[in-house]
Amino acid sequence: MKGYRSLGGVWASGGALNTARGIFGGAGTQTAGVVFGGYAGAPTPAGLTSTELYNGTAWTTSGNLGTSRYGLGQAGTQTAALAFGGIAGGAPTLTGSTEKFNGTSWTSNPTGMSTLRRAMGSAGTQTAALGFGGNSGVDSTATESFNGSTWTTGGSLSTGRRYLAGCGASNTAALAFGGVVSTTVQSLTEEYDGSAWTAGGSLNTARKSLAGAGTQTSALAFGGITAPGAGSAATELYNGTSWTSNPISMTTARGYSAGLGTQTSALAAGGFAAVTTTEEYTDPTFAVQKITTS
Repeated sequence: MKGYRSLGGVWASGGALNTARGIFGGAGTQTAGVVFGGYAGAPTPAGLTSTELYNGTAWTTSGNLGTSRYGLGQAGTQTAALAFGGIAGGAPTLTGSTEKFNGTSWTSNPTGMSTLRRAMGSAGTQTAALGFGGNSGVDSTATESFNGSTWTTGGSLSTGRRYLAGCGASNTAALAFGGVVSTTVQSLTEEYDGSAWTAGGSLNTARKSLAGAGTQTSALAFGGITAPGAGSAATELYNGTSWTSNPISMTTARGYSAGLGTQTSALAAGGFAAVTTTEEYTDPTFAVQKITTS
């Protein structure tokens, strides 16, 4: 007797970034992505302004951010992206500034976030974005929602944490997962409905500085840091209730990557130590498997 057995999703090498970086923003899809900002590491500790576009094969440079920054939030698509918050310039100065990308150039939004912070989670689109958690001097529970022009305060996370991941289609259906509180990496997941956060299923691998892609009910978590100096290649899928470990991990274990795309077609770019490595995740493959019974 034969049946089909899932082999899990697979990771494959993609085109290398032009600028090695970590702690940066990314938006869009596996075949139409954009990354921006970030930190190149020593001897250039200042935040970056550079932007790159991905076509499914290679990265090309595009218009620069108006404010150099790293540890920022992101939302949207390749032709309608949003960058917000983070650490501006070379000094450790928190910013709430918000910029919009049209596929070619960035424009400053007149108003920025109310809570200045870095290392936050984010989700949504250019006109319906969400920023949550992060660090504003202390680990934050603050959530802010963007409507295309202004930020408003939303419901607080149950647990304030930094270097968490986020994903979701809008500011009314988002997912927050992982992160770190003090020095303890987290496995907890929270779901947002536009007004309040509720507990979801825990990650199988607790970690910070991980990346995410997809929606609240169909998410992908990958990479991250499990302990000082210990990068993770673990990949997990969320179905709206619980996380399942993917049998095949990333080729390069790393944290601080940019994640974008969907649960079945995602992209992991860059990371620390500052690298140009890109990997593409494609949805589960299947094989014919002989089934025996007794």
